[in-house]
Formats: sequence, structure tokens, C-alpha cells
Amino acid sequence: MTTVAVLADIHGVLPALEAVLADAREADLIVLAGDIASGPQPVETLDLLTALGDRAVWVRGNADRELVEMARGTYDAEPPDPVSPWAAEQLRPDQVELLAGLPTTVTIGDALFCHATPRDDEEMVLVDSPISRWAQVFDGLPDPVRTVVCGHTHMPFARQVDRRLVVNAGSVGMPYGAPGPSWALLTADGVQLRRSALDATAAAERIVSESTYPGREEWVAEYLLSTYSDTEALEAFRPRAEG
Repeated sequence: MTTVAVLADIHGVLPALEAVLADAREADLIVLAGDIASGPQPVETLDLLTALGDRAVWVRGNADRELVEMARGTYDAEPPDPVSPWAAEQLRPDQVELLAGLPTTVTIGDALFCHATPRDDEEMVLVDSPISRWAQVFDGLPDPVRTVVCGHTHMPFARQVDRRLVVNAGSVGMPYGAPGPSWALLTADGVQLRRSALDATAAAERIVSESTYPGREEWVAEYLLSTYSDTEALEAFRPRAEG
């Protein structure tokens, strides 16, 4: 079986991405499960991932779609956060085209990889969502798909849903629940939820030094030097997860 590392929600955090890629050297493929570049180091993040060549399998997330719309001047909603409009302005034209052309799902063997759910890049489902909610989300999913791997909520989990395995790879750049970049490794022996070591202080200092995002100090204070608890995140997401 092909060994697959799944990296979701990198959010343009280059030091976290580098730490995970170093730990994922054994993987044959690196699936990028969306929300790749919207953060303080968007250009550098995309350049590093592009350098992986055919080893990288790209999936578009809602934040990637929004970056494309912002870069092209077609985004007409309130920005989801302050960093996204800035990140969209940094992207080179070739990077905008790259993100615009990404698929929303990729299937490898009997596993389907997506950002949020197979049918929607923003839909919210949680580890404790009831089976009835998962049945809605998976309606129409081909029967041969036995594993669904996603991200979006930034919190890793693995659970069974009506004879399917559902895996959330967590978040490389903005993890909730526990500090450190989280990702998933799929092998012949099953799924492993991994967390890479990262010196948060050094990573924050590097981003402040290397990024030109005006709000970078506040950004690293919120997402690198502190961590939202899983309880806080679940309570914030629950209204959106009820369908």
C-alpha cells in the first residue's frame, strides 16, 4: 500500500510545514488537504510545496478558494480574517492559477481526501456529530470509498461512521486542542494521528522576522504562542455543525 501523509490547514506557516515535512519523509505521497496558503507566509509555503513535485497531491480548501477570489477581485463578502486579503495580494499570478485549478476531492485507492466534507469545502462536521449528520454529509458517496480524510476544523480525530473510517488530520499551521503541528499518516497498518515537535517561540520569532504581514505579531501570539482548547473550538463550531 502507498504510504500517505495528510497535511491539512497549513495556513501559510512555513516553520510548522518544514517540521512536518521532515517527520513525513517516509511517506510516498503528501496529500495537502486544503487551506494551504492563507497565513503569514503564503508565497514561501506554496513554493516549498510546489518543489515536492509529483509527491504532492493537492486539494483545495475554502480559504484557498477565497484567496483566488480576493486576488482576482471577485470576492464580495466580509473577509474571514485580517490575514487573508493581505495573503491574496502577495501571491504571484502562477500561484493564483495553481490554487484556482485544484480539485476539491482526490481519491487514492479506497480513500477519499477532501477539505471539509466530500460535498462542500466549508461544511462543518465534528468528532461527536451524530451518525444521522454524517449520513447527510456522506449521501451519494460511492460505496467503494471506505475511508474519508478531511481537515477544516483544525482538530484531529479518527472514528468509525457506518463501516467507514473518518479521519481528520488536524492542522499543521493553526492546531486546536494541543500545541504542535498535527497531521495524519495512512499506512497498510491503519491510520496514525501524528504531532510534530515545534519550538513555538523560535517559529514565532522567525515569522515576525521574515513575514511582511502588518499584523504578524498579533497573529503569532494568537496561533503559535497560545492554543485554543478543543472544548473552546467545539463549542464555537457546534452551531455550524448541526446542519
